Amino acid sequence: MTVRVGYFPHNNSLFVLRHRGILERALPDVEWVDLRDLPEPAPVDVRTALPSLHSDWLFAEGGYDVIGTGFTPPITALAKGHDVVYIGISGPRIENGRLVTLAGSGIETVTDLKGRRVGIAHGSWQTSLLLLALDRAGLTWADVEPVDTGVHEGGAALVAGDLDAWVGAYPGLAVVEGAHDVRTLVETESLFGHQSLWFTSRAFAERNPAALGVVVAALQESDAWIEANPREAARYFVEDAVARGGQADLDTWERALRGRPWGIHPVGEEFLDEQQHTANLLAANGLLPRSVDVRGAVVPWIGDAVQVSRAGATV
Repeated sequence: MTVRVGYFPHNNSLFVLRHRGILERALPDVEWVDLRDLPEPAPVDVRTALPSLHSDWLFAEGGYDVIGTGFTPPITALAKGHDVVYIGISGPRIENGRLVTLAGSGIETVTDLKGRRVGIAHGSWQTSLLLLALDRAGLTWADVEPVDTGVHEGGAALVAGDLDAWVGAYPGLAVVEGAHDVRTLVETESLFGHQSLWFTSRAFAERNPAALGVVVAALQESDAWIEANPREAARYFVEDAVARGGQADLDTWERALRGRPWGIHPVGEEFLDEQQHTANLLAANGLLPRSVDVRGAVVPWIGDAVQVSRAGATV
């Protein structure tokens, strides 16, 4: 059978797995689907909605069966009525990014962001981080002007003065830090765990439990290799950027990969509490069409399989 696996550089684990040939040993008919090559829908209004393309492609022709993203997309999927289930999560990625401004901007705290332009890659973990930070400061989504900068453009927009603050992530944040004095408004660790996560449709999981287990085991093996060989893994990202006409620095990517946790864990109660709290805030701020119960996306046998795969992971 063919198993379609979606990938892109922003899920580092799947991106490296695509280049390692590990999954193909057990699933010779695996089909890799680069999210960057799929048609994108029209952008949503960043003030009133969330994009759902990552989960939409689990249910569309020409899409994929398994995907890995950041913190927010599964919540968006559930709110849209997609029957998705969690596969697993990474460890906390609290060092991966944070909410920053430039020193000298006059912005000292999150409260000072009222009425200001804040850059995010909308629909990603960055949306959740900004909303959690605003809520803790007693503000709402309507109190700021969120700007969807995509993944790559936020740093340049902050430096150019087009943004007042930005939810930056490494390695892009390192570029700004290397050339400018940056003030941190809130650290990620104080807000949520910011895990990577992997999910699929309930139908695929129920019909293909063995194949799903193979994907998980391959990810565990590949992640163990990344942890042991971060510079070699960084080359995949640099080569991809260059092949697409961009630029990337090997040392910067290596530092970014060294600072991230590796290996897939079963979803746990603390993670689910953070997901539910965030889902409630997203709904209350008008970014979701309805409230959701994230625990409805938990399948116990998948968690058991992930735990078993952790014990058998090898480099």
